[in-house]
Amino acid sequence: MMLRLLDLFSGIGGFSLGLERSGTFKTVAFCEIDPFCRRVLACHWPEVPCYSEVRNLPVIEADALCGGPPCQKTSVAAAIHGNRTGETLWPAMRDVAARGGFQWIIVEQPAGNVMWERQVARDLADLGFHHARLERSARNRGAPHSRRRVFFVANPVRQRCEAVARFAKASTADPLAWPAPPRGAWQSSGAGNRRMDDGLSGWVDRLRALGNAVVPQIPEMIGRAIAEAMS
Repeated sequence: MMLRLLDLFSGIGGFSLGLERSGTFKTVAFCEIDPFCRRVLACHWPEVPCYSEVRNLPVIEADALCGGPPCQKTSVAAAIHGNRTGETLWPAMRDVAARGGFQWIIVEQPAGNVMWERQVARDLADLGFHHARLERSARNRGAPHSRRRVFFVANPVRQRCEAVARFAKASTADPLAWPAPPRGAWQSSGAGNRRMDDGLSGWVDRLRALGNAVVPQIPEMIGRAIAEAMS
């Protein structure tokens, strides 16, 4: 069974790429406000519509909803730098979820914000969803860096969430896929970290997009877990 996916806060499509790789999902719409990321999505998913504002999103028929609300005001890094205000677009995602019709909801966020997680858990329960909490890092999937993230995988049937958790627990970490670059390598003359005469190069947009992206291998594992839970 192929699940139709609505991807919010889509970035450059890491969530959709991973879920589609699992063989269980087909993206039917994106929602992304950043112009550079929208161009990337249009390049790789030219047939999929992309909306720019989550708070004005029309009703879209889909079986699954995924998204990682911007974390610049909620993450541990924000707290370290004194910028954590708790401001989040999760309420906008919750409002989309409340329209009904979704079998699965997948929410991503950096680890370490207990209050944020409790609010999401309460809101999912109010919508009639149980959830499995998965904590994974990029290192679990072969990357040389940590990048810890929490994923809430929600479904109205508790047993399905339990099955997702069992599958995820049994999923082994991938071996290191590539070595970590030497310290300071990003500053090398070939890295593209240079100004242009009319401003900053497009390398900055690419770096920001990659920094905000979901590591596709983790949603791929979640997609396989969901497929197992539905079988």
